[in-house]
Amino acid sequence: MMMHMQGRPKMAIVDPNTLAVLGLKNILQEVMPIITVDTFGSFSELQANNPEEYVHYFVATNIVLENRQFFLDRRRRTIVLTMNVNAPMSDFHNLCINVPEKTLIRSILALQQGAHPHGKNMPPLPRILQEQILTDRELEVLSLIVQGFINKEIADKLCIGLSTVITHRKNIMDKLGVRSVSALTIYAVMHGYVDINKI
Repeated sequence: MMMHMQGRPKMAIVDPNTLAVLGLKNILQEVMPIITVDTFGSFSELQANNPEEYVHYFVATNIVLENRQFFLDRRRRTIVLTMNVNAPMSDFHNLCINVPEKTLIRSILALQQGAHPHGKNMPPLPRILQEQILTDRELEVLSLIVQGFINKEIADKLCIGLSTVITHRKNIMDKLGVRSVSALTIYAVMHGYVDINKI
């Protein structure tokens, strides 16, 4: 049952670990700029704030265990935040958060692609993000950046000067309004410019 709220879809993070919550909220908002993310330190806080209006819950393992029936009834909306990649909870989608940022972003993108193939059930991206706003050369540079190449390697691969790469890089970030390689990675994968397996 997919609920469509007026305006932006809402996601909830339920986890007592404040730092983990803030980091995950930041990444989710970069992956899906069209969502609103609310954070709760406990299950009772979530329950007191219209839990049914959330399209997804990202929930700490212990909170799922203590309130298993609630989340089992909403298992398609629940993503369990685990600390150990080898200990997933079998009834749910899992997301191991105890990993490097690049790995975490890759997992979130894979979840997002798996759960919403071709963006089904996801609201349309703002038009500015749907249009190709980068030149072909900028797309080449973007692709190499998110595959982990440094400026010097990009210059060599594309046979352009180092200062040209730096200029392209700045223009790409300005045009897309992003500041991190993580955000560039998200943009490139979501638009099909880079295969998720290459990042």
